[in-house]
Amino acid sequence: LEAAPADEPLAPERAEELYTKVERLARRREQLGPVNPLAGRLGLEPAPAEDPLAAERGEELHARVERLARRREQLGPVNPLAGREYEEAVAHVEELERQRRDLETALAELESLVKETDRRIRVSFEETFEATASNFEEMVQHLFPGGRGRLRLVHAEGPRPVFGGEEAPAVEGQTDEEQLDPEPGDHEPAVAEPGVEVEVTPAGKATKRLSLLSGGEKSLVALAFMFAVFLARPCPFYILDEVEAALDDVNIDRFLQLVRRYSDRAQFIVVTHQKRTMDAADCLYGVSMGGDGVSRVVSRRLGRDEGAEAVAEALPGDGQTAAA
Repeated sequence: LEAAPADEPLAPERAEELYTKVERLARRREQLGPVNPLAGRLGLEPAPAEDPLAAERGEELHARVERLARRREQLGPVNPLAGREYEEAVAHVEELERQRRDLETALAELESLVKETDRRIRVSFEETFEATASNFEEMVQHLFPGGRGRLRLVHAEGPRPVFGGEEAPAVEGQTDEEQLDPEPGDHEPAVAEPGVEVEVTPAGKATKRLSLLSGGEKSLVALAFMFAVFLARPCPFYILDEVEAALDDVNIDRFLQLVRRYSDRAQFIVVTHQKRTMDAADCLYGVSMGGDGVSRVVSRRLGRDEGAEAVAEALPGDGQTAAA
């Protein structure tokens, strides 16, 4: 207050403010006065105004700043679109996760469908095979009077009977292995998937593999199998291409008996050169070549009472005939 210039009188408000401040400082000094004697009695020295660790902390902070600066440089420049890209990446991951769940659900449904399909195939195959095997025995008895035949499933562990638990027919002087495999070393390896083995025993002969039968016997076995399947799973018509070419007259008659027996269930179209087969047909379609070298097709509907004369008249020369 004394330092105020004489030519600049203090305003009343300013003077009052200064007096108030002086009084406040005086009261504060009075409050701090007793501290110094107490500090002296306790042997305490005044705390320095500067922190002795300030220099060390400054170096530590400086090193930390440099370390963070290098790390920032390693991170590269700040991408302002990083937030948006992160949201897009999260959405993409969620979409992929949804697709994965859909694929897992579809895979489970497909596996269930495959199992159900396999079960139906197995059931249908077993039913058809049992019916075909039973029919095959009947057909063999008709085409091989006094003989026997059967179908067997072949599994990975080897052939085994599948109906009735019946064992292979015993043949005197032969072991079980010889009956299944007459020629040692010629046994076919077991297959992983089930297969069908055809076993035929002509009258008065030992059990034979299909490969050991004659041409006519093989034809009869094939016909027996075809008619066995026909009875198990009928079709509206069948096309037979010279299936009786290797048969003699007796066996041709047996074949024609089967055709006549089942002709009311299906239509048989037979390509043949055998006049006995033509004689049994209801309708003939012949292809022949005349002297001019031009092929021509002739047809003739036959009655049951017409014989070989009608066949010869319908097919002049050497030709091929389809009998229906």
